[in-house]
Amino acid sequence: MNNNLFFAFGLTLIAGLSTGIGSAIAFFAKKTNTKFLAFSLGFSAGVMIYVSMIEIFAKAQTSLRAVLGLKAGSWATVASFFGGMFLIALIDKVIPNEENPHHLHNVEELNESKVQIEDNLLRTGIFTALAVGIHNFPEGLATFISALQEPTIAIPITVAIAIHNIPEGISISAPVYYATGDRKKAFKYSFLSGLAEPIGALIGYLVLMPFLNDAVFGIVFGVVAGIMVYISLDELLPSAQKYGDHHLSIAGLISGMAIMAVSLLLFI
Repeated sequence: MNNNLFFAFGLTLIAGLSTGIGSAIAFFAKKTNTKFLAFSLGFSAGVMIYVSMIEIFAKAQTSLRAVLGLKAGSWATVASFFGGMFLIALIDKVIPNEENPHHLHNVEELNESKVQIEDNLLRTGIFTALAVGIHNFPEGLATFISALQEPTIAIPITVAIAIHNIPEGISISAPVYYATGDRKKAFKYSFLSGLAEPIGALIGYLVLMPFLNDAVFGIVFGVVAGIMVYISLDELLPSAQKYGDHHLSIAGLISGMAIMAVSLLLFI
């Protein structure tokens, strides 16, 4: 049993920390390459919207319908989804933008504008890390339990999760890196969001197992789906179009959706 526990936890750790691979990919582009920034932000939005609407929302709906029935479960899923949007909108409202209080002109005014852009990108990266971290927490527990129950299929499940965690790493590190120019900080946020997966497995197994059921899982997944869609529409896509070509950001959006779709189909 102990060997199975270590095996399951090790696989969950590998899957979660694969966000670091995506983070490293984002560093290959030059910091001044706004075309890459526009594409990667659009790509991030595509990843988050697709996985939220196709995968996470569906899981929430399945879990809640199993507990509450078809009609009540469907309503609870929708309520959780929009509840997640309301929650992240409230957080966005509470956390203010940092603005320079002095009215500057000419070169100083341009510098202020640059600082504001960097602040916005940093907030985008932090919010994305928060959403991915919340998403990875229950996903880590689900992966862990699957590995305990069916060790023979644990490795392909881990590979599939790792593959679709890579673009999530890009979605976190790209805006943070462009905002700060600090590879270590960008990698740290990406790493911490991925770390939520093995932490979710460990805490869930040791503390939460007696309280976890389909209803709790369903609500959590619904909320996470709402958070990720809101961030994509409110932060990622507007930023992508602001800092680059509109069509390039849409190309990134479609590419992100396509890659996430393939990653989810690999091990059906």
